[in-house]
Amino acid sequence: MKNDHNGRHILVTGGCGYIGSHVTRQLSEAGFKPVVVDNLSAGFPEFLLNGEPLVKGSCGDVELVAQTLRKYQIESVMHFAASVVVPESVAEPVKYYQNNVVNSLNLIQTCVANGVRNFIFSSTGSVYGEDAPVPASETDRPAPTNPYSRSKWITEEMLRDIALSTGLRYTILRYFNVAGAHPGGKLGQKSKDATHLIKIGAEVATGKRAVLKIFGNDFDTKDGTGVRDYIHVEDLAAAHLAALSYLDAGGNPDTFNCGYGRGFSVLEVIKALEQACGHSLPVEIAPRRPGDISASVADNQKILTKLGWKPRHDNLDVIVKHALAWEKSLD
Repeated sequence: MKNDHNGRHILVTGGCGYIGSHVTRQLSEAGFKPVVVDNLSAGFPEFLLNGEPLVKGSCGDVELVAQTLRKYQIESVMHFAASVVVPESVAEPVKYYQNNVVNSLNLIQTCVANGVRNFIFSSTGSVYGEDAPVPASETDRPAPTNPYSRSKWITEEMLRDIALSTGLRYTILRYFNVAGAHPGGKLGQKSKDATHLIKIGAEVATGKRAVLKIFGNDFDTKDGTGVRDYIHVEDLAAAHLAALSYLDAGGNPDTFNCGYGRGFSVLEVIKALEQACGHSLPVEIAPRRPGDISASVADNQKILTKLGWKPRHDNLDVIVKHALAWEKSLD
């Protein structure tokens, strides 16, 4: 059932992508009217399930964004558009600083110039770096280890500085490892050449890839493989609506971790995948990837208490089950 939000338009950059499309759908279902700006480099227009308007182009295109903001009288923006592959960022740092930093600066400037009040930014838990506590809290000093993470940290700092001088109100959401799909199979991850473990594992389980590579088994973790905090994409999407409600209620600018507060190793995820698909998976040990860290787990107390966020899918087996069902539906 839709709530009464007076049909407010919300601008969503990257709304045809994996996470952005889930948020766009939830916004529509809640009674908002999302408007999507996406250059479709990693997005799919068919992911706009409710006929949401699509403006094709870059979020860094000042005139295009300004026209869109004015046309729809937009006061709140959710910014997802970004390049997100850590190893690629190490190989192509210019691409990441251009797309993630320069385009974000253009977007933020355009928002301020056109009267946007609320800005919700998609950041990453990887800003905490290799030596961060496990779990890491929002008070821990970021120390990003690769261009992707640094590009997100730089954008966070830009947003804070601009907000201080202009009054723009924001929330920064630091995602941990996003996985899963809509429980009813409406949406999921469709990225080409995916690098996310659960997505790749689902591809291997359904015969679309020959082998599941473990990138490093010599990390300083319980079984030598990397440990991550996996969050269901539907719960992450709900965090964005909670952040919007928080700003609407007059909440001060703030930063929140988005995770469940516990980590699973690569081997534990593989075991969950094997249980879900009913057979073993071919696995190969490979060298560590550039920029990868040993463990990344969220201290999530702040988002639970301050935003009133209530996860509904906090279960690795559920996340894997939904990811696998989505992968099968793509056959």
